[in-house]
Amino acid sequence: MFINRKFPNTRLRRLRSSSNILDLVSEKRLSSDDLIQPVFIKEDIDGTEEIESMPGILRYGKSSILREVESIVRSGVKTIALFPVVNSSKKDSKGSEATNKNNLMCESVRLIKENFPEVIIIADVALDPYTDHGHDGIIKNNYVDNDLTLDILRSQSLVLAEAGADIIAPSDMMDGRIGAIREALEDSDYKNTILLSYAAKYNSKFYGPFRDAVNSASNLGTSSKSSYQMSPYNSDEALHEVAMDINEGADIVMVKPGMPYLDIVSLIKSTFKIPTFAYQVSGEYSMLKLAIAKGWLDNEVMLESLISFKRAGADAILTYSAKEISMEINKK
Repeated sequence: MFINRKFPNTRLRRLRSSSNILDLVSEKRLSSDDLIQPVFIKEDIDGTEEIESMPGILRYGKSSILREVESIVRSGVKTIALFPVVNSSKKDSKGSEATNKNNLMCESVRLIKENFPEVIIIADVALDPYTDHGHDGIIKNNYVDNDLTLDILRSQSLVLAEAGADIIAPSDMMDGRIGAIREALEDSDYKNTILLSYAAKYNSKFYGPFRDAVNSASNLGTSSKSSYQMSPYNSDEALHEVAMDINEGADIVMVKPGMPYLDIVSLIKSTFKIPTFAYQVSGEYSMLKLAIAKGWLDNEVMLESLISFKRAGADAILTYSAKEISMEINKK
């Protein structure tokens, strides 16, 4: 006897019945092409140094940086972001070392390009690694002076472009710096140098381990960057910042931090349809790594966190786990 049962016409579990089916219908994909590995380079060290607040992340000297880049390339990651750890004796109130064409960053860019020409190098542009006060600009009358800072950021960008950086990434949050740098690059015939703007960089408490890594935390002390980094309460302001930077010549825009600001990533991507990157910053990375080490979270939580970036609309992700996750994705 036929019994009429009312079953659901749509059973979404049918599309979850095997790993191959899950892969077939996945809405988003995370690949090695989406990942960017930040790398810390340090003067006056042989080999490497551990960073206590960032598990598994090291500072690299000139003698070890090429081995690390080779390791990153073998993992499948094609892009690195360089950050300098400058000798304290070279820091001053104006960040003068930033414009030295033979400084740590420029020498490192040249060295890497000579040995790995195919690697895309993102070079950070900001003064905080070079100033004795830890701020991203020049201080005048107890205030970070926007326009005085622009001149040195222009010069810093030019020496990095001359050294061979593929992408110049201003992270300082000075108003008008994208226009100033774009003009300098055009005038000096670096027309093809890409500008990646940290367009929506928030005054976040998630940056602590990074500041330890580049030795700027002690210089900054109790000072705040709230006069130039964005308030965590604002989202409309992020759209304003991004619109300004696009109009001034940015090719790519960045949101920083990452997971706490995925709504901003989604908002920017849906509004402007421009390549949009996000930065899983040091605090995010270190919290997850510590929880994994303690056994509180499964190791796969790092991959899950990065998938959330893609789902929000990020085209690429700066993450300290880039090499590790790329190896996992590619089963290397």
